[in-house]
Amino acid sequence: MLVNKYEILNVNDIATPALAVYPSIILNNIQKVLEITGSNILRPHIKTCKTPEVIKMMQGEGITRFKCATIAELELLGMLKAKDVLLAYQPVGRNIQRLQDIISAYPDTIFSCLVDNQVSLTAIADNSKEKPTAVFMDLNTGMNRTGIKPEEADHFMDACLHTKRIILKGIHAYDGNINDIELNIRTKNADKAHNLAIAVKEKAEKMSGRKMDLVIGGTPTFAIHAKRMDSQCSPGTFVFWDDGYAAFKELPFTPAAILLTSIISIIDGEHLCLDLGHKAVASENPLNKRLRFLNVDNAELISQSEEHLVVKVMDTSCHHIGDIWYAIPYHICPTVALHQHLMVIENKYFTKEWEVVARKRKINF
Repeated sequence: MLVNKYEILNVNDIATPALAVYPSIILNNIQKVLEITGSNILRPHIKTCKTPEVIKMMQGEGITRFKCATIAELELLGMLKAKDVLLAYQPVGRNIQRLQDIISAYPDTIFSCLVDNQVSLTAIADNSKEKPTAVFMDLNTGMNRTGIKPEEADHFMDACLHTKRIILKGIHAYDGNINDIELNIRTKNADKAHNLAIAVKEKAEKMSGRKMDLVIGGTPTFAIHAKRMDSQCSPGTFVFWDDGYAAFKELPFTPAAILLTSIISIIDGEHLCLDLGHKAVASENPLNKRLRFLNVDNAELISQSEEHLVVKVMDTSCHHIGDIWYAIPYHICPTVALHQHLMVIENKYFTKEWEVVARKRKINF
């Protein structure tokens, strides 16, 4: 049944489907991540929150470095005068110019981006404006999504160091493929990824004669890497948390974003329909791994379409049109991107809305 801390006394003032957030829990999650990492090695990813108010909460706790994945997220961080921002994505085409426009527009922020090939490196260098562009060499330690393989890094590293209007700032190694539930196994795999990355980092330092940064570790592995104190960690989900990462029992975070959905139709004695379709909750996972209800027991998800979710219950006579159900999403990051505003809950009351500014692909540039 519903955990008391999520109860909203004026919940009927909220139009569903909606995503409610609890600032007191968010703040506690921020403080918990800082207890694990300290501010010196934390570079949180804002792909989860995409929201100015949450970023300001992190800044208020002394966090100065951030990571993001889109140009809009990059610009939002510039607007908030974040000190150091890594675009953890390799810009191509028009996005290279957008990156340069943002660098020029927000001089209070140090910006950098990823690069993993000569074509992109040359294009970024050619489009650099007032000053050289800072880059991190993207390293593939097993994610097999982007990045150069460690054994092929030497030649490209040399190119990064000797290309005019480029400054190699460090190495980026996202290890999102390491998500074993068993901590011992996850630790062994994280150690392997770290060893690959640190070897490349040390070689870059030797070739350049200066210190390099290493950014490694998403949510499942950041606490493992944090113990080494030789790299920057970049979890993102911790601010809101979700039911997917709840499997990592050693991580001390609490869900701070809750879906609200209403019964819109009673189909028969066992089935009813909610207003929680694909457009309100991330749907990339199988149906039974999209959400978990908090205030209704033994509800089985039957089918989902764009605006509808059909659910099977023991007896629909116990439920009524307009009843509001609370649910924890399985994957919060893409769920946030589906909502234009977050409903802010303070002391059990809905008080205001926060705009999810960076859910857009473009803010100004």
